[in-house]
Amino acid sequence: MSFNEIGRRKPLYAAGTGLVHYMAEHGRAVRLPLGYDELHRFDSLMPQYNANGKETLWNTVLLRPGEQAETHERLVETYQVLIADGRHIDHLQVAGIDLCPYGNSQPFRIKILNKINDNHDYYYIKRTDASRIYGLELEHLLSPNRINYLVEGRTLVEEHIIGVPGDAFIAEPARYGGVMNEVRLSKEFVKFNERCFVRLLGDMRAYNFVVDVIHDLDQVQYRIRSIDFDQQCYEGGKRIYLPQFYKENLAYVHLAQAVIGPETADQYRNEERSLLRRRYKLAQDALEELLTVMRDDVISTPENLHALAGSLATHHKDTRMQGCRSMGELLTLHLHACLESGHPVS
Repeated sequence: MSFNEIGRRKPLYAAGTGLVHYMAEHGRAVRLPLGYDELHRFDSLMPQYNANGKETLWNTVLLRPGEQAETHERLVETYQVLIADGRHIDHLQVAGIDLCPYGNSQPFRIKILNKINDNHDYYYIKRTDASRIYGLELEHLLSPNRINYLVEGRTLVEEHIIGVPGDAFIAEPARYGGVMNEVRLSKEFVKFNERCFVRLLGDMRAYNFVVDVIHDLDQVQYRIRSIDFDQQCYEGGKRIYLPQFYKENLAYVHLAQAVIGPETADQYRNEERSLLRRRYKLAQDALEELLTVMRDDVISTPENLHALAGSLATHHKDTRMQGCRSMGELLTLHLHACLESGHPVS
């Protein structure tokens, strides 16, 4: 079996006028105390290492001494805008700033500490990318998860999504939740696989999603959540939008094949389709407004659009898809085909 491969880094796409208007109407576009470019004026970077002494993708940011106090104050204000509509919260301070220069959005990770109880939280400041904004908004409207993010110009601010990185969890599950319930985890992976395909979210390799372990009386439940939304409707291959075809997810695939059969897997896919239909109806006005805006936006290349339109037209037996002029138009037809037919992807 061949696996999905993603080569070049995806380019950033500016948010168009329609998308900016949509975000303003839905409380996503606000004035922010600090912009991404301002935060990039740091003094130096220091590599971070994990517990095994291996260098990570993150670097500790060292600010210029004369700018540190003001920058920290504005970072705390930004956090307050994100989680409390700008209302002042006492006893907060910046406990760390990290940068990952390898990601598409080159995110800064900000650690916020409550000085009274030593509780801490994270949030992220990134470069704005229209593909990612569409991915975040579709996650908010169509998944079981709510997403909190804000945008101003070239700056995107996102909340931290809690969970264990998928690759770390499957390598040592007992460390994160006691005895693993293999059937429940496999069920969630099947549903996650279906959810990604229906809304065309790509690049869901194990390190791009997290596993949220939920203890329920004498059982353990799982929720798999995307944490990377850069590949929303960008790539041209249909299988890119199916997590089951990444070699990084083989452990999840093999587990599901071992503990649930094809009929049970189909049942779980149909369950997720039913839930997606309900979410679509509940958020129909916002979704259709978003899709209308998305139809006029460029968030991929003509080559990728042509390739994906052809494969989805074959998959759904719908020749209209081959004439789509944008990824937004294609996603609209794809969503309707998936949720109206009720037939899960194989």
